[in-house]
Amino acid sequence: MNTIATICARGGSKGLPGKNIRPLLGKPLIVHSIEFALAHAAIGAVYVSTDDPAIADIARAAGARVAYLRPPELARDDTPKLPVIEHLVEHLERSEGRSLDRIVDLQPTSPLRHAADLDACLARADAADAPDLVLTAFDSGFNPYFNLVEPRPDGCVHISKGDGLGARQAAPPVWALNGSIYVWRRAALAHAARHGMWSVRVAAHVMPASRSVDIDTADDFAAAERALAREQGT
Repeated sequence: MNTIATICARGGSKGLPGKNIRPLLGKPLIVHSIEFALAHAAIGAVYVSTDDPAIADIARAAGARVAYLRPPELARDDTPKLPVIEHLVEHLERSEGRSLDRIVDLQPTSPLRHAADLDACLARADAADAPDLVLTAFDSGFNPYFNLVEPRPDGCVHISKGDGLGARQAAPPVWALNGSIYVWRRAALAHAARHGMWSVRVAAHVMPASRSVDIDTADDFAAAERALAREQGT
């Protein structure tokens, strides 16, 4: 199966400027995801989509390919990621003649994933009843059936999910997306880029909360660095 990894990394970041190339235990943050992908036998090549020449240079030095600098209309704060990935994949198919079966998208701000997490996602994607997309999630400890509320027009609040179930034990499990890994079938990616992620069949691999840090702030960065240092015994 022809599989590539994509990593989308804008240059601009309001929460933590320059976070994608900020050093994490001596390596730019994005390099952790590049090296993770390059080390996995199922991935044939790693492509980075960025609008930033500095990110592009670091990505190439780490062994990733940067086909082009992303156009400005796909590098705004409010740009959804799916059109960005589809833009890159279409470019590779058109300009390099690549025929792709599967796209593994890795979030550069999630450096704590393990190879076993990707193994599990790929196994689910290859199962007989395979979905169109396998993504990663975690148990956040919050459940809309009993402890999440939202405001009503009158200024009061109501339980977010239906009428609630009254007891924690009666609530079905729910998971929060962590953005770490997405495994797409090629046709499903094209469809979702036009109609939204939830227009395709989606399955989840549940990761521990300890590996689900998504770096957006300096505090997140510090937490990820502490966790990674513990793993490496440094």
